[in-house]
Amino acid sequence: MASSSSSGLTFKLHPLVILNISDHYTRVKSQSQMMINTTNNHNNDTCATLPDTPRVYGCVIGVQRGRTVEIFNSFELLYDPISHSLDRVFLEKKQELYKKVFPHFYILGWYSTGSDAEESDMHIHKALMDINESPIYMLLNPCINPAQKDLPVTIYESELHVIDGIPQLIFVRSSYTIETVEAERISVDHVAHLKPSDGGSAATQLAAHLTSIHSAIKMLNSRIRVLHHYLVAMQKGEIPLENSLLRQVSSLLRRLPAIESEKFQDDFLMEYNDTLLITYLAMFTNCSSTMNEVVDKFSTAYDRHSRRGGRTAFI
Repeated sequence: MASSSSSGLTFKLHPLVILNISDHYTRVKSQSQMMINTTNNHNNDTCATLPDTPRVYGCVIGVQRGRTVEIFNSFELLYDPISHSLDRVFLEKKQELYKKVFPHFYILGWYSTGSDAEESDMHIHKALMDINESPIYMLLNPCINPAQKDLPVTIYESELHVIDGIPQLIFVRSSYTIETVEAERISVDHVAHLKPSDGGSAATQLAAHLTSIHSAIKMLNSRIRVLHHYLVAMQKGEIPLENSLLRQVSSLLRRLPAIESEKFQDDFLMEYNDTLLITYLAMFTNCSSTMNEVVDKFSTAYDRHSRRGGRTAFI
């Protein structure tokens, strides 16, 4: 396997693809665990040995515009582990259905799960070359590594290399960027703020929310520091000038004075005062409701006490 690709293609990956593959793997893993539990219940005396969670397979679809490949979506495939082949009838049916809904999307390649590409993956890769002459292979590593900061996703291309005088197809790594649209941002944000399945307390959810905000601010601060050090080094002449980067930094800095204008301060103070006023009104309403409850309880208790003493209440 070569270290990096030399095709010059630019890959843009949408979060929906990662969510689909993760959901596919989670469902298969849950079903495997249920099978293990059921088998162990039926075989209490003998420990049943079942294989580990099987790998999942599917196709990735999207568009290619020139040298830019954009991966939008994916769908699952049926895989036969004995013959190491895909169900072509099922694949063609899914392709036909997706063509009706997304006529501009094409099959760009396939995906699987695992820590690294295996030799058997090349058989599946070659089988898809009749649909796409140069398919891509997307591999998701389901193992959790807390020390890893990058996404556990690798995109491979296939290149023909001569090894020991024999031309062979091998997988080569390709770099990619995450591309999102507004609908995907809302969906990913909704998934990130889902309540835990164990029904965590409000304090736990608040702590998790504040932790995510702190991590985002910390990441923003680190990126600003990197950019600042880069500009200082460019000013000192340690690195060559890059006009395109300077234009981007300049356009970014032009947005900052907008929050220091008088109109912004007036609007901010007005909204801040309105928020405080609403808070005070809510407090007054709450206090009034509490006082009414206390008066009602006091009246009830005093009325009972007066009836027992043979005197009427004077209010």
